[in-house]
Amino acid sequence: MTIASHVVSKLPSVGTTIFTRMSALAAEKGAINLSQGFPDFPPDARLLARASQALLTGNNQYSPMTGLPLLRDTVAGLIERHYDRKVSALDEITITSGASEAIFDAIAAIIHQGDEVILFDPAYDLYEPAVTLAGGICKRVTLVAPDFRPDWHAFEKLLTDQTRLVLINTPHNPTGSCWTQQDLDRLWQAIESRDIYVLSDEVYEFIHFGKSIVSVHKHAELAARSFVVSSFGKSFHLTGWKVGYVVAPLALTAELRKVHQFVTFCTATPLQQALAEHLRELPEESTALAAFYQRKRDVLRNALDDSRFTLLPCEGTYFQLLDYSDISDLDDVAFCEWLIDEVGVAAIPISVFYQQPPKNQRVIRLCFAKEESTLLDAAQRLSQL
Repeated sequence: MTIASHVVSKLPSVGTTIFTRMSALAAEKGAINLSQGFPDFPPDARLLARASQALLTGNNQYSPMTGLPLLRDTVAGLIERHYDRKVSALDEITITSGASEAIFDAIAAIIHQGDEVILFDPAYDLYEPAVTLAGGICKRVTLVAPDFRPDWHAFEKLLTDQTRLVLINTPHNPTGSCWTQQDLDRLWQAIESRDIYVLSDEVYEFIHFGKSIVSVHKHAELAARSFVVSSFGKSFHLTGWKVGYVVAPLALTAELRKVHQFVTFCTATPLQQALAEHLRELPEESTALAAFYQRKRDVLRNALDDSRFTLLPCEGTYFQLLDYSDISDLDDVAFCEWLIDEVGVAAIPISVFYQQPPKNQRVIRLCFAKEESTLLDAAQRLSQL
């Protein structure tokens, strides 16, 4: 018997992610990959040029642990411009190695053994492992198709003296739904008198198709006890750069930075420099993102209009949900595998984002952060079913 056989896993139920599995199957079968959420088009060439210049001109050593001052100042300006919220670049903004690190750091910073964390299912698969590693316990509110609205009565029933954190995500992956101002108000009313914090995953904040952004940044009471997480990778088509940031009041930021300094310490310096310069010179980039992705959403939806799929609402993100109940009785994992084999299109099953998926829900997710030709090719194949 080897020593390794004695290892007791801290995450015994965690295996290879569904994104890795479906992308690998797509590559193996030569299928169009609309599963994993990354663009198949290049980012702005000017941003790449700035990164190259930063690499070549000496920006290659550690940045300050909290992030380059220039980038934190620029982020503060971005937040004030979009949300009319003033935050301290010095004390309330931390640059992280992607939004994933920011979420992990926040959870590790405030969750103690036995603390309860409320998630809204379907939930991104990073959340629960981070809570488990911190010793916390996940409790879940189930969001139901087609609109995936929060059930506030169900939420309030889950609150106990052990509830420490509520983790929200808007615009929402995987459903494409967006919270309303009324949702934020209901959340605040439920936790106002309790010792509960909020972690708001807003990585798709600029990819929303409504009239205005709904954000914890715009809710002063919630913002005063929240971590708000954002992603440059999502906003600038650079998922491989893994640069994100988290905004939180002074006391919460101090605790988060205690974790951050021992997880990554700092994020790639030349990438920080390039992003800061790009945001300074082209501040309108974030404003244009919603229209950019709405066009792609509409291309895909219009191309699938005559298919046998039922298209669910998409209010934000770059994900479109399809109900395939009129096509197959297979469960969604089996259906996605069948799609790759028989149709040549890779999608993501929604059930994997739930602890207990709703019975007989047959819904899959497509990513439309792709070239128009890719979307039209995939839609043509799917419309033949």
